[in-house]
Amino acid sequence: MLSERRLEVLRAIVQDYVGTEEPVGSKALTERHRLGVSPATVRNDMAALEDEGFIAQPHTSAGRIPTDKGYRLFVDRLAGVKPLSSPERRAIQNFLDGAVDLDDVVGRTVRLLAQLTRQVAVVQYPSLTRSTVRHVELLPLATARVMLVLITDTGRVEQRMVDCPAPVSEDSLADLRARLNSRVVGRRFADVPQLVQDLPESFEQEDRGTVSIVLSTLLETLVEETEERLMIGGTANLTRFVHDFPLTIRPVLEALEEQVVLLKLLGEAKDSGMTVRIGHENAHEGLNATSVVAVGYGSGDEAVAKLGVVGPTRMDYPGTMGAVRAVARYVGQILAES
Repeated sequence: MLSERRLEVLRAIVQDYVGTEEPVGSKALTERHRLGVSPATVRNDMAALEDEGFIAQPHTSAGRIPTDKGYRLFVDRLAGVKPLSSPERRAIQNFLDGAVDLDDVVGRTVRLLAQLTRQVAVVQYPSLTRSTVRHVELLPLATARVMLVLITDTGRVEQRMVDCPAPVSEDSLADLRARLNSRVVGRRFADVPQLVQDLPESFEQEDRGTVSIVLSTLLETLVEETEERLMIGGTANLTRFVHDFPLTIRPVLEALEEQVVLLKLLGEAKDSGMTVRIGHENAHEGLNATSVVAVGYGSGDEAVAKLGVVGPTRMDYPGTMGAVRAVARYVGQILAES
């Protein structure tokens, strides 16, 4: 276990290196921070931190920089989540309140996160596998053509055309709409097939063909839409950190183009707490020089998707964690109210 003083020295090194981009020496530490000990003592503490793998000496400099292990200890033991100021919180709320639909919410969230953190922002669309049905609408378009509209609890709207085997009266359509909604509203997508399987049998023989085709279209929509979707923004921010990536930012950019990689990065939505993965903790080799800060968001107590940022390991962790958490909270409120 590290002593409290050595933890303070590590905290000071991380803060200075993140703030200045320069390797940190013992003299600078004692000048900038009230450590209460001499530069010689700080040098000894830095030697001990280096021996234990928390800091390292880049080949060109006498100063030290944090390692992945050092950043991990900083995040776990030393870094609080920095709360946003009142003006920042108001700006987030005003920006997100202007959204007109789910795509707009996700798009605004990506832009906002990228601007607040000056990192790459990644937002996962609410997953339909964890969504519930808010309403199913059936609209007559022609005598034997109907539009099916599925609305989820997260504000997602899916539309499908249904060609019926026979003309459908408005009364029949209203009856089907009422019976269908009585079974599926508020229920999870995964439960819907079982809830509607015997519905056709409750209708007259001549209507069963139409009911069956409407139901099969609804179930196809549920299956199609369970695939995960993402939006990414702020990739250009990486160019500000070129010197933070050992060789080139190309592996990072290539990794960010792969949706499967990004979904793994964000992690499972059911793990709604804040996750911070640093450097080599990221399984994808192209992201070994990056850190990922992610958190779940949702319209109730349960997360329906994740959002987060990707940046260099030399990251303002308290500020980034605060921004990511605040944005997730506001997005959840919007989904709950939509």
